Order: sequence, then structure tokens, then C-alpha cells
Amino acid sequence: MARQQERARRTRAALVEAAAVEFAKRGYAAASVNTILEGSRATKGAMYFHFQSKEELARAVLTSAIETFTGITDRWAKRTDLDPFVALHGLVLDIAEVFRAEVIVQAEFRLIIEPEFYKDVQSGGGQVWGKTAYELALRAKDDGLLREDVDPEKFTRVLAASLAGQRYMADLIASSGDLGVWFEESLEVVLEAMATPEWLEKFHRDGWPQVEFPDAE
Repeated sequence: MARQQERARRTRAALVEAAAVEFAKRGYAAASVNTILEGSRATKGAMYFHFQSKEELARAVLTSAIETFTGITDRWAKRTDLDPFVALHGLVLDIAEVFRAEVIVQAEFRLIIEPEFYKDVQSGGGQVWGKTAYELALRAKDDGLLREDVDPEKFTRVLAASLAGQRYMADLIASSGDLGVWFEESLEVVLEAMATPEWLEKFHRDGWPQVEFPDAE
């Protein structure tokens, strides 16, 4: 029984991964179930055992992406030993890395702009990391690192819009540029406009400190 359960788990994971590859490449409407089956090496019967439709497969991909983002944000939210802007810098770089390396996350970014999944934007990966970014901005405000006329909601909203634009442009121009560098640039531009002069003076002098990226626990 345990062996059958493990086989079923692996089959389901293979289907989700193959679906993510297809959704990331073609979007939802043009994605081919047959191509997903070929990529997963699963039978149609096995697929319908786990998923009743292509939409269910897509929602499994979205759920998996949320789990990925949650793992990242949980690690950085716990870094209360760090300057909140330094923790935010680490979070932003980790997000850039999963956009580069994780097909599940790439697929989520493609799916949430499809008409069938517009409503999922409100509960997707962007909301997950955005909540942590907002909490870090609140900490920065409490620590006196944000200017008096800047509120954490404004800071987070402007940063999120800039990062989304960078991610969109990366696809639009098919650039081989480093998304991590672009995300870092976005964060630094927002900080130049909204951080206190005292924090900026220290940052201009010292730059980003070397921080050990927390491993998954």
C-alpha cells in the first residue's frame, strides 16, 4: 500500500511539473494535455485519477507556486536579527532566483494574466511575498528607517509595481540580463526615494552587507 501511495505521489508531482512547463511556455488556453502527458510520462487514466480537467492541473500549479513563495517568505520573515531593508533585499533576490530557476513560479506568472485565473491574483504568490514585504516595511517604519512622509503601504505598493514591471520586461525583451540585478536596482531606487537620509548615508558608504542566505529548514 505504501509503495502504491508513493507511486501515486510521484505521478501527481510529475504531472504538475509537466503542466507547469507547458503553461509557462504556451499559456493556459494553448496548453496541450497530450504534451503534458508526454512530459510526465503518465497515462491519461493516471492523469484523470488525480485531475479531472486541465483547469484542475493549472490550479495545482498555482498552489505549488504559493508553497514555494511561502517557503521563501517564512525564512526571511524570521530574520529579525537583520536590518529590515537588508532582509527585504534578501527576499527580493530569492524571488528573482525562483523566477529564473523554478518553472512552477514561471507558470504561475503566466497563468495569473489569463482570463480564467484573474481572480487568483488576489491570493497568488505576489500576495504572499507582498505581505512579508509590507511587514518588513512596517518594521523599518518602527525603526525610523523610512521617511516621515512615507507609509509602509505606499512603499510596498511602489516596490511591487516596479518588480512586476521588471519581471514583465524580462519576458518582453527576451533579455539574458540578470533578473536579480534588475530587482536589486528596483529596490535601491525605491529606497533612494523613501528611506531616511541617515539610512541612505550608511548604505552609500557600506553597501549591502554579506548575509548568509537561510537554507530551507
